[in-house]
Amino acid sequence: CFRSLEKNTERMAPWFRPTFPGGRLRDILLAVLSRALFAAHGVVSVWRVVVDVGQPIYWLLLAGIALLAVEMPVTLRCTRNAEWRWFSPMVFLYLSTVIPSIWFLELNLLQTKHRSGVPSANDLHLLAHIPIAADLAQLDPENWATGLEQTMLIVLVLGRWLMPKGDMSRDQLSQLLMAYVGLGADILDVFDTFREPEVRTNRAVVLAGLGLFTWALMQFPLVLTQTSSPKPRRPLEDGRTKGTDQSCCSSEAWSLMLTVGLQDGPFLVYRLYLMARERVLNQLMIFFTCKNILVVLLEIYRILVVQCERARLPQESQNRCATPHGEEGPEGGSRGHSCQS
Repeated sequence: CFRSLEKNTERMAPWFRPTFPGGRLRDILLAVLSRALFAAHGVVSVWRVVVDVGQPIYWLLLAGIALLAVEMPVTLRCTRNAEWRWFSPMVFLYLSTVIPSIWFLELNLLQTKHRSGVPSANDLHLLAHIPIAADLAQLDPENWATGLEQTMLIVLVLGRWLMPKGDMSRDQLSQLLMAYVGLGADILDVFDTFREPEVRTNRAVVLAGLGLFTWALMQFPLVLTQTSSPKPRRPLEDGRTKGTDQSCCSSEAWSLMLTVGLQDGPFLVYRLYLMARERVLNQLMIFFTCKNILVVLLEIYRILVVQCERARLPQESQNRCATPHGEEGPEGGSRGHSCQS
């Protein structure tokens, strides 16, 4: 009786399967909570753009957030663990709303700085200097932009923590969250360079920084800690190996190369340009430049180590499988064996 009930449950659509504590109901609740968090921050970001620019047409930026209402049932119905394996459409749709909003806020600030000419004391005070009890409506546009940029990265970490794990283990999820925190600190420093007196009105530098910011955020929808299960290789008679895994690099190597190409490499070039050409020299700039150099070197070193290990394992497996032909075991039988499946 219980076996027949289990078989019938497997045939049912995910929406009509019985939910138990820790099962499908929990995944649905986590999916709703994470998308609600993204939607709330996206709405506030777009609202601030409409207030600063003064054009209601920018409400169209909410299209990405609105699509979350379509994406959630599709994800829950088409995936086994309520989340896709390698790519998160939810994070991508959230970024499709927030990234343009931050672009418009920063470009509006750039135009304001051009009109004002020299920075005033009111433009240079930090968000941390404002009393907590201050009315949010009294904050100037620069503090609003800074606050939304900082909370965006916090929301990305919290949203990824709340959303269903999918096929990730808890260890992989913790690695991903810690990687998000490290990436976010590096990204936020780019916005601090926009406030430097040497480049605060330099449109080319601001546009390049916003481009790098957008480029770096493209790694957040990707599940960089996800790994594919290893495929066994079978030795052939001529000594070669045969298997279904024909990729040139392991998943860890691809993850490291994505990090170098999407963030650490471009950010290093950008900071070196600011130091050499624009003469932006301060403690944070020097620290993050040295940090980018070390990280790029360590990631390249790690890629080489992973690839060397990947090339060495098939050879060791082949050596273990190879045994002398004709050698007899203790009971007269042949000890030679084949590793072919």
